[in-house]
Amino acid sequence: MITMTEIARLTGVSQPTVSRVLNGNQAVNPEIRERVLACAREHNFQPNVMAQSLVGSKTHLIGVILTDISNSFFADLVKYLEQEARKAGYSLILFNSNYNLEQEAESLSVVQRYRVDGLIVVPIDAKSKRWKETIEQLLIPTVVITRKAPGLDSVYVSHRKAGAQVGRHLWEKGYREYLFFGNTKDAKYKGFAKELSGYDPHFIEHLNVISTKKEEEIQEALEAYFSQKRARTGIFAYNDRRAVQMMGHLKRMGIEIPKEAGLVGFDNTYICDFLYPRLSSVSQPNQEMATLTMRRLLDKIEHSDRKDIEHYPLEAVMVARDSS
Repeated sequence: MITMTEIARLTGVSQPTVSRVLNGNQAVNPEIRERVLACAREHNFQPNVMAQSLVGSKTHLIGVILTDISNSFFADLVKYLEQEARKAGYSLILFNSNYNLEQEAESLSVVQRYRVDGLIVVPIDAKSKRWKETIEQLLIPTVVITRKAPGLDSVYVSHRKAGAQVGRHLWEKGYREYLFFGNTKDAKYKGFAKELSGYDPHFIEHLNVISTKKEEEIQEALEAYFSQKRARTGIFAYNDRRAVQMMGHLKRMGIEIPKEAGLVGFDNTYICDFLYPRLSSVSQPNQEMATLTMRRLLDKIEHSDRKDIEHYPLEAVMVARDSS
C-alpha cells in the first residue's frame, strides 16, 4: 500500500504538502492538489485512521454494542444504523455482550482503544450506577437504543406499554390462564401483568412463569403445566426467538395453537410470517429507532459542547396473527 512519503516522491512535492492535500486543506495550489490526488487515486491510497486519531482527527468510526446479535431483531436494527452512518461517512464497529457484564465491560474498553467518535449501546442494565459511571468516564458521545437510560440520551419503545398491549389482546381473545416466558424483572412482564390484573383481580392465581432457557427444563415445565386440565392459555414470550422455541415444544406435545394455547412473541421479526400458524408479535419501529439514534449521535459528535439529554419514546404495535 502506498504511503504519503511515496506519494511525495512520485509527485515531486513535500510530504507535509501531501498531508495537507489528503486531509482536505484547500490552501494548496490547485495544480499541486490535483497532482497529489490523482496519484493517491491511481495507487489506491488508504489513510491510517488510527494514526490520524492520535493527532486529534476523527476516526469516522462508531461503536455499536448489542446484547444478542443472534436475535434477528438486532440484525435488522444494525442494518438501518449502518445505512444512516454510511450517509454521513461513518463506519460501524460491532460488539456483542451476550448479556454478559464482563463482555460488555471489555467491549467498552475496546471502543475506547479504537478511539471511536461515538457509541450506540444496548446496555444489559441501563439503570446500573456502575455502568453509567463507566460510560461517562469514556468521554465518548453516547446514545442508548431500545432502553431508557437515566442521564443518557435514549431512543426506545416503552416495554411496559407493549406488554400491556399483549395482555389486552390475550384477554380479548378469551384466554383466562397465562404463561410468561421470560424474566419477571422485564418491563414487558410488568406491563403484561398490570394490564391483566385490571381485568381480573385474581389474575396472579392464573399466571405461571417459565424463566429457564434450557430445552429440557422448558419441556418439563410445559408438560407439568398442561398435564392439568386448564382453560385456554395465553402465552407471552419475551422475544420471537423464544416464541419459536415455545411453539416447537407445544407442537411436539400436541397442544393445538391457538385453540388450546395462544402464543405471542416480541420484535415482529421476519420469521413470524413464515411459521405455521403465523406468529403474533409486537412490532417495534426499527428503522425510525435507528434513524433517530444515529442522527442524535451525529449531532452530539458535531456539537460536543452541548450537555442536554434527550429521550425519544416510540410506540410499539401489537400485530395479531394466527397463533393467538
